[in-house]
Amino acid sequence: MLLKFDTLSLLTPDLGLVFWTTIIFLVFWFIVGKKALGPIANAIKDREASINDALNAAEKAKAEMSQLQADNANLLKEAREESAKILKEAKDIKESVIADAHNRAKDEAAKIIADAKAEIDTQKKKALEEVKNELSQFSVEIAEKILNRELSTSKDHQQYINSLVENINNN
Repeated sequence: MLLKFDTLSLLTPDLGLVFWTTIIFLVFWFIVGKKALGPIANAIKDREASINDALNAAEKAKAEMSQLQADNANLLKEAREESAKILKEAKDIKESVIADAHNRAKDEAAKIIADAKAEIDTQKKKALEEVKNELSQFSVEIAEKILNRELSTSKDHQQYINSLVENINNN
């Protein structure tokens, strides 16, 4: 037996077919809504919440990074100021040490000069004393020689004194 298929029946559906198709469609959507759409909606909500949490965490991390950069800038500024302060103190100490050494050297030089002047004065006094002693000894010798020799005229006295003075000058 051959079944005969009517092509026109596909274009004009029967009322029973429409009814059952509608019922099956509604049941399908009810089952899909209960079993699939709820979990899908929950997954979408969970995903949206996790994305919002990630965005909030990223925003928080960005704020913390900004704060860390500001803190680092402040620390760098403070380190530079401290470095400049230490360098200034070192420079002041260096200048102080140099000035102190210069003053000590000046004082030492003045002391050495004063000691040298005192030594020169002492040596000068000794030399003058020796010259005086020698002069007095020469004077005594000259007087002895004058007294020992009898001279008849003052001209002879003068010549004799001049010869003795030349003799002293030559010594």
